[in-house]
Amino acid sequence: MSNLRANALLGYPRDARLLIVNADDFGMSHAINAGILRTLTDGVVRSTTLMVPCPWALHAMRLLRDHPDIAFGVHLTVVSEFADYRWGPLTPRDRVESLLDATGYFSSNDRQAELLARAKLDELETEFRAQIEAMLSAGLRPTHLDWHCLYDGGRPDIFDLTLGLAREYGLVLRVFDATRSERLQRQGLPAADHGVVDSTRLATAGKATRFVQMLRELPAGLSEWAVHPGLGTAEARTIDRWWAKRAADLRFLVSREARETVEAEGILLLDYRSLQAVWGRNGKHGTSSV
Repeated sequence: MSNLRANALLGYPRDARLLIVNADDFGMSHAINAGILRTLTDGVVRSTTLMVPCPWALHAMRLLRDHPDIAFGVHLTVVSEFADYRWGPLTPRDRVESLLDATGYFSSNDRQAELLARAKLDELETEFRAQIEAMLSAGLRPTHLDWHCLYDGGRPDIFDLTLGLAREYGLVLRVFDATRSERLQRQGLPAADHGVVDSTRLATAGKATRFVQMLRELPAGLSEWAVHPGLGTAEARTIDRWWAKRAADLRFLVSREARETVEAEGILLLDYRSLQAVWGRNGKHGTSSV
């Protein structure tokens, strides 16, 4: 986008190079929890998003309570992508049947089209609210919302629903599509000027070199990276086909090269609290359809 609205909305000079590095999938497994925490405390990651329905979510919540300075969001989850490691809804299953597969769990990602075809909007709202409220009930205050595996929610009505929830709860909605980002910014809501980079789409071989190149070429305005760090433990190798990608993310994000490149390039690392302050002032206005 040529106008670089995020800088103006956030109070930065036009030529400032702003970057949010957000670690997705907190709560999915112990290996991922440990890897993400390390990138937050020792690396260049500045925020994370938690998958509340996952088996290790309670552990992730405890880590957040133990580290109150960490900014975090809710990784709204209705996809369960592994064959032998599954999760389902927080809501009683008979209230969200359209979100479940034949086994009673969330659908795998390769059945996403079927999920989006059958998912009822009111059942999605019920489950999304349950995931947000679980965080609040645990005494945690998230900064933003996004979706696990569903690109901007997967359907326009799901996007609008989630934007409404973000406004209601005073949270930022993390948007991938550049057109939607621009429309949000026209309403005074800062979002990424250049879309969101998904680290799972980068080749594992030579990933550190690619990350450095991306930092050196980072344009002015607000950029966002969705990274996926994790330890390459025996458990991770068994359940997670992405374990090597996660391990490569972790190695770079805690490396001296990452820190020194950010510093040398004059890149300002932000988290969603900067955006949340503006969303809180402006998010009650305007229509939700973007």
